Amino acid sequence: MKKLNILIIFFVLANPVQAQKYMTQNGVISFFSSTPVEDIEAINNQVSAVLDTDSGEMAAVLLMKAFNFEKALMQEHFNEKFVESEKYPKSVFKGQITDFDSLELNDSKNDVTITGELTIHGVTQKIDTTGSITKSDSLIGLEVDFNVNPEDFDINIPGPVKEKIAKRIKVSVNLNMNKM
Repeated sequence: MKKLNILIIFFVLANPVQAQKYMTQNGVISFFSSTPVEDIEAINNQVSAVLDTDSGEMAAVLLMKAFNFEKALMQEHFNEKFVESEKYPKSVFKGQITDFDSLELNDSKNDVTITGELTIHGVTQKIDTTGSITKSDSLIGLEVDFNVNPEDFDINIPGPVKEKIAKRIKVSVNLNMNKM
């Protein structure tokens, strides 16, 4: 499956060979849902991502089944009832860091704006968010937080658990990409 993720990323960012690319296969994406009834958190540390430093284009792919929850039952419900991982196994982001060419990358955090399209559960939505980027030696770090609404991605939350899942879920991304 990792080979498939790498191929998808390369096809998404098919640019001339001389382009500077950074990538990871072990990026981290987590999400957090908080309600008065229950907090739910899941972490996926098998995220593949690539960044083209000539254009600021980027892409990320993750397997939905790779999210780990504190409770096995939550993980089972997430995969079977909510995101339907068998039918929609991946989430994909394709986008761009705005004005990437004007950034002076160094070990200080630089604020960035990221725009693109996020596909979850077979539904694609436009994403505009902010984050920070750093660079040291052959490593580029990118940290981003944004919110998603399950209903925007046609994810149905059944009535009995509706009060346990937030209407807006915080997503946190942490990618440490090495020079290819």
